[in-house]
Amino acid sequence: MVAPRRAVFAEEAAEVEVLSANMDKMKSLTKKIQGSLNRLDTSGKNVQDAIGPIYGNTQRLQVANANIDRIMEAIDKVRAPLDKNVREERIIRAGPRNMELRDYIASLDRVAVTLKDLRRSNLRSNQQAVDNYSNLLKFGAKSLEDVFRQLLREGARETVEPLGFIMKNNPFPTIESDKLSTLRLINTHISSSFEQLSQTDARQTPTQRIYAEIRGDYIRNSLANLAAATVTTARKTTADAIYKPGTNGIGTYAQGMEGLFLAEYDNICPIFARDEWGAVFTATCQSTLGEFTKTLRELNGHIQRNLMTDCFLGYEIIELVSNLSIRLETKTGELKRPIADTLKPIRETSKASLGKLIEDTTARIQTLVALPQDGAAVPITTDVMVRLQTMTSFLAPVSSILISLGDRGWTSANLNNASSSSLPMLKSFDVGADGRKLFQSYADDLIGALLSNLDAKAKTLLKGKSLQGVFIANNYAIISRMIQSSDLQPLLPGFTTKFEQKWRKKGTDAYLDAWRAPCQQLLDTQFTNRSGRPHSGGAGSADSAVIVKGLSSKDKDALKEKFKVFNGEFETLINQHKSYRLEREVRSKLAEDVQRLLEPLYGRFWDRYHEIDKGKGKYVKYDKSQLRAALDSLA
Repeated sequence: MVAPRRAVFAEEAAEVEVLSANMDKMKSLTKKIQGSLNRLDTSGKNVQDAIGPIYGNTQRLQVANANIDRIMEAIDKVRAPLDKNVREERIIRAGPRNMELRDYIASLDRVAVTLKDLRRSNLRSNQQAVDNYSNLLKFGAKSLEDVFRQLLREGARETVEPLGFIMKNNPFPTIESDKLSTLRLINTHISSSFEQLSQTDARQTPTQRIYAEIRGDYIRNSLANLAAATVTTARKTTADAIYKPGTNGIGTYAQGMEGLFLAEYDNICPIFARDEWGAVFTATCQSTLGEFTKTLRELNGHIQRNLMTDCFLGYEIIELVSNLSIRLETKTGELKRPIADTLKPIRETSKASLGKLIEDTTARIQTLVALPQDGAAVPITTDVMVRLQTMTSFLAPVSSILISLGDRGWTSANLNNASSSSLPMLKSFDVGADGRKLFQSYADDLIGALLSNLDAKAKTLLKGKSLQGVFIANNYAIISRMIQSSDLQPLLPGFTTKFEQKWRKKGTDAYLDAWRAPCQQLLDTQFTNRSGRPHSGGAGSADSAVIVKGLSSKDKDALKEKFKVFNGEFETLINQHKSYRLEREVRSKLAEDVQRLLEPLYGRFWDRYHEIDKGKGKYVKYDKSQLRAALDSLA
């Protein structure tokens, strides 16, 4: 047992020795490795110390290289506009007539974008390029303006004659659609670049100004003949002739202006932006309205010189021009105020004319040195009524003037106090209740002034109430007839009631005053306490004989004298009546009034006393039938 155990120990001891030897070798190797590591660490430090400065230099070189690249890019950007300027300048300098217009405008658009970028960069080095591009854009815009102007001049080279279009009821010519498209393209570009190029705060673009200038001259020149004709047709051939509606050329002038204006508005809308329509349209029409204003001033001077006969031309102008402004405002939304301003002088003249017509009526009557001795009406009555009748043809403007003046505002005192702004722009020509009422009031004043002044003049120049009554009755008859036979009748509904009670009754009463003298001869005294008195008007011939028989000689002589005086006065008045120049309605009316007054009296008187001369006719010259025949001859 001992022997095997020793063998095991010997083997283990050998292994231990081997392990110990290996450990010794490991320690020796570890020391060598540690020495190598120490040497490697020392070498690494040496390498780091040597390489560190090289790495730092490399980083700095990389940053510098990046900066250089950025500088090169900036230089390229600075040089790029210069290169592009050469290309675009060649296109723009060639002009729009040598290429497609859209290509030309596209080149301008590119230059505009580049110019905006350059200005945004705010580099001093780009200032030269900014100046070059600005000049290039201005040149291009000027070239486009020239094309714009040329296209407009081609369409406005020949003026039109508006009268031909008016007479044939044809639409006025407009610019061709292809030209409109080109003009719109040019205007769109110039409008968009105008703000960038403009150095001022001007609101009107070059295309707006060019359009207004060229097309405005075209419209004004086209209307020149109508303007001249309007002034020419105002000249009077007969000094005292009252103006008749439509005689003057102002209506055609207004029609022509309206047609050309609306045609121009149709041109403007496709070319310009919506917010530019009004300004361009107003500017285009400005020169034409200037000429129109001059024409109306000339007409106003003519009206003032012939106010009593041609004030109606003023009313017609107010109506036509106001209607024109309403239609243009409805269709375009413009020109209401400029057109209204052209009417100011004529409005003032028309306002004054209403009072002047009454004053002229009074003045003309007061200057009369004689009146017809046959009681005939004077011409001034017809003249005044013709004026009043003529006003009905211009009822809308006249009513508007009357409304602006107010009731009784046409008198001299009120006219002097009225402001020039009191006459509004006519918005409508529907004559309302106020307008009719004021017209009736004005007509009453005019007719009242006529009749009252004629009555005063008759009392001065005509002898006898009868003649004066005939004179007033004749003049009133003409007034009444001219009202009833014209458009005045529905406008003066209260005329008959108001004036007939006053003036026709006054004339009739004055005329009948002379007939009361023979009527006095037919009045007798009857004693009711005496028997045998016949009923009034109911006695026959037997009764007359009885009555006459019962009279005393003195009473009979008095009756004979009454019949004798009556016969003389009656025949005198019959002859006098037939010597008067009576209007037909006056003649019949006065005859009727005389018959109503005289016949019943004579009939009663004759029934009672015709037997005074026993039928010999020495004193009782007329029986009842003969008297009626004599009275019937008055009609």
